[in-house]
Amino acid sequence: MQDEPIDPFNGDPSDPAAGLEDLGDDAEDEPLTEAERQDVLEDLSDLEIYQALLSPTGIRGLVIECEDCHEPHYFDWDLLRGNLRHLLSSGRPRVHEPAYDPDPDHYVTWEYARGYADGVHDTLTEGTDDE
Repeated sequence: MQDEPIDPFNGDPSDPAAGLEDLGDDAEDEPLTEAERQDVLEDLSDLEIYQALLSPTGIRGLVIECEDCHEPHYFDWDLLRGNLRHLLSSGRPRVHEPAYDPDPDHYVTWEYARGYADGVHDTLTEGTDDE
């Protein structure tokens, strides 16, 4: 089973992103620092928790404000997981573009997901802490 979505242009000579691979050849590929790698691993771990908690409520993934184009990008759980794994293995983020006509009601921010998970955790541990 493949963890990442299949590239619909794989092997296509007219792939619009084919030249982008060449851009990285001139620049030295710097691997992630240990701190960056740890951050990505923590994001992957958090993503599993967020998906487990939020999927049953109808949330399909996360929305991230793109630093490059300043537009929201909507990522389903599996796509975001694949992007993070790609970052771990290559040291570079994938080329991306906004999803086609997503329903914003089905996506939340990282901050919302983190707050939701913290709230669930606090509710479950309420009364078990010795004060």
